Amino acid sequence: MPQVEISVGGRAFTVACQPGEEPYLEAAARLLDDEAQTLVDQTGRMPEGKMLLMAGLMLADRAAGLEDRLRAAEAHVNQVERRLTHTEAALGKARAEPERVEVPVIPHGLVEMLAEMTARAEALAERVEKAGV
Repeated sequence: MPQVEISVGGRAFTVACQPGEEPYLEAAARLLDDEAQTLVDQTGRMPEGKMLLMAGLMLADRAAGLEDRLRAAEAHVNQVERRLTHTEAALGKARAEPERVEVPVIPHGLVEMLAEMTARAEALAERVEKAGV
């Protein structure tokens, strides 16, 4: 079992881990050391147990905040996915059912007026043709 030398709050520790987990242990130790160093900088030297406890609690507080943000983000993603599913279903239904367009009946007077205009245009065309223009 590999052993890794880490430093937390200016104190050295030897920690055993599973093979291949060394980089993760070192990264976790750096996070703990950052918190411990903040405590040491603010309060000066303190007992090892208290420093480790306080640094661990600070990391746990940060992790809890991240978990809250993650839950909120997951809820938002779920809401967006539901809206997307609803929109896709509505689009699929719209494609499946063609839009019906109703054309109103042309009023009788309009038909007569168009017929009269057509007759006038034809008569005018005949006059132009006879005049040779």
